[in-house]
Amino acid sequence: MTVRSRFSRRAALIAVPALALALSACATPFKADVARFQALPAPQGQSFVVTASDPRLQGGLEFGQYAGLVTQRMAQLGYVPANDPARADMVVSFAYTVDNGREKIVSDNFGGGFGGGFGPWGRGGFYGRRPFGWGFNDPFIFGNGWNNDVRSYTVYTSEIDLKIDRTADNSRLFEGRAEAQSRSKNLQYLVPNLVEAIFTDFPGRSGEAVQISIAPEGEKTVRPVRQRR
Repeated sequence: MTVRSRFSRRAALIAVPALALALSACATPFKADVARFQALPAPQGQSFVVTASDPRLQGGLEFGQYAGLVTQRMAQLGYVPANDPARADMVVSFAYTVDNGREKIVSDNFGGGFGGGFGPWGRGGFYGRRPFGWGFNDPFIFGNGWNNDVRSYTVYTSEIDLKIDRTADNSRLFEGRAEAQSRSKNLQYLVPNLVEAIFTDFPGRSGEAVQISIAPEGEKTVRPVRQRR
């Protein structure tokens, strides 16, 4: 077998599980934690306009795309987009963000950890299903499984904030926030899902925190979040 054929075979073996992992990631439901406080009147054709909470985003093409999603959901509820923003009954202010991410390390070993000087192993330790001692055949030196059992990846936290004010008296009618953690920082993927989450069972029970799962097929699950005492 030539060097080139051996390299191609090894690349194929690496590519197959990588592709399977990517496909499984695409099939993972999007989960968001949603909190809402509301005193919204029932929809009776009230007009509204969507604005950016950050004035620097107002008029931007990207913000306009996301604002269109909010406008569409509000219209589906029975509210009416305003032709003249100066005469809108309500102002919907909208903001979105994603952080720089944090590293998360996960271990697939079955022994409940590793180390030396603890438990029945004395100066040794426990790695996977087998004990070892510091010295020869140490898996941390010779690589007997470390790369297979421990891996790291970046987790990003994304969030949208939605507020609705009545223009007649500038009173607050709705405050909502949807937050999610995922391995993606792509706003074009995150924001539409967060908008979908915050408008699921909208406007919701005031003061209730829920976790909303959105399956790739569009199915949604709402689960109340238990408050810690």
